[in-house]
Parts: sequence; structure tokens; C-alpha cells
Amino acid sequence: MSDNSSDPVAALAAVNARLKAATQRPVTLIAVTKTFAAERIAPVIAAGHRDFGENRVQEAEAKWPGLRVPGLRLHLIGPLQSNKAAEAVALFDVMHTVDRPKIAEKLAEEMTKQQRRLDCFIQVNTGLEPQKAGVLPADADAFIKACRDDWKLPVVGLMCIPPVGEEPSPHFAFLREIARRNGLDQLSMGMSDDFEIAAALGATHVRVGSAIFGARR
Repeated sequence: MSDNSSDPVAALAAVNARLKAATQRPVTLIAVTKTFAAERIAPVIAAGHRDFGENRVQEAEAKWPGLRVPGLRLHLIGPLQSNKAAEAVALFDVMHTVDRPKIAEKLAEEMTKQQRRLDCFIQVNTGLEPQKAGVLPADADAFIKACRDDWKLPVVGLMCIPPVGEEPSPHFAFLREIARRNGLDQLSMGMSDDFEIAAALGATHVRVGSAIFGARR
């Protein structure tokens, strides 16, 4: 956790410095803004940061239209309900949580309808947690193939959220291996508590909220 959490711009700089220390590769830092108000986010945008993540379509719809600036990319990092696919495609630029056929089909339909192509990450439930979203590892290869071949989604990589309380490294390495055998080179993995580990293990995108914006109420 950053000591600069009362100042999100200073905290952002600290997180970026930690990322650079963890890996020489470029990593996209997604500043996760769920539950944080526009006035907390605006200084980070003003400081030049351009990648932000939200968990819920409804919250993003209320918050982001007034915050948009050229070059800003909004990432959906929470589960998507199929009845919100149209709004999600209209509002977001990247989807990190494609995890079942119904969602893949609805996203493909809406991308065609709206003539928007959003980069898609397949979420993999590496911990086999029944309460958590994500395709099971045993089904991942077939689902990735279906997303590419049947629904023609622009699949760019994989995403995971390791189980709370477990060492994250094996989950990150496992996700990297599934991506490798499917010819995918982008990995969305790592959050405030483990983004440095994720970066060292090949993450191309890390999703960091509380280390930038402070504890959520």
C-alpha cells in the first residue's frame, strides 16, 4: 500500500516507480476507480494518466462521460451481465472479463451493431473458485478458440484474479502458460497487493486501485 494514498497523483507516481523496479518491460497501469468520485479521479487524469478501470457498467455510465479526454481508455474489469452488453460496448474500450458463451455472443453482436471493436481478455478462474467468474482452466483452450473462430472477437489476452490468501505466483505463471499455448501475448493480472509479482511474471496490464486512490469506504 502506498503512503501517498491521500494524494492520488503522488501515489500514482510511486506505483509507477515500483512497476519500473519490478520489470524493464512496459506495463499498462490501469488505475481502478470503482467507488471513487469524479473529483478524486480528475487530478490523475490531469497528471496525464490515461488507463482506468471500472467494475460496474452502471457506475461507469454515471461517472465517466464528464471525465473523458482524448486518448483515455476505459477498461471493464468486473463481471458483465448480458443485458448490459450494449451499454458496455458503447462506453468501454477494453473488456477484461469475457468468460462464457452468452457474454461472448452478446459482445460480438453489439460490436457489429455499433461498429466498435474492443480488445477482449478472457477471464480464467485459475483457483477453481465456485463463487468467482471466469472460464475453468480445463475449458479455456476451447473457449478461446470459440471466441476467435465462432464469434470473431478480438481476443488479445487472458485475465485472472488469484484466490484471496493464496500465493499469487503460481496463478500468474499458470495463466501465462495458457496464454502461451494459445498464442496470446497480453496478460491482465496483478492488483494493489501483488502487482510487482505479476509484472515480474509477465503481466502486460496491472489493475491497481487502493494503492493509488486509498482505501475504499
